[in-house]
Amino acid sequence: MKSAVLLAQRVLPLLVTAGAAIAVPILIFSPSGLSRLTALRQERARADEEVTRLSREIDRLRAEVSRVKEDPAYVERAARDELGLVRQTEVVFQFRR
Repeated sequence: MKSAVLLAQRVLPLLVTAGAAIAVPILIFSPSGLSRLTALRQERARADEEVTRLSREIDRLRAEVSRVKEDPAYVERAARDELGLVRQTEVVFQFRR
């Protein structure tokens, strides 16, 4: 009985250490190991940059919506520039090349 306990106390740690020495490099260098972790970190960084860019775009669009709601001159300028609208009292001259 004593020899079985002594054997377990000495052999078991050696078996666990040997198993770890074999398993760790396999896990690190496998397709789902360290290279996958690096790729996932890069993908997360790209996603974070995209979220930041989209957040800025949302802020810009909210500011524009606010201006459209509150500033009639801005609406008129947008109608003229983007839609080509003119007032009824204005005369439009078109020059062709």
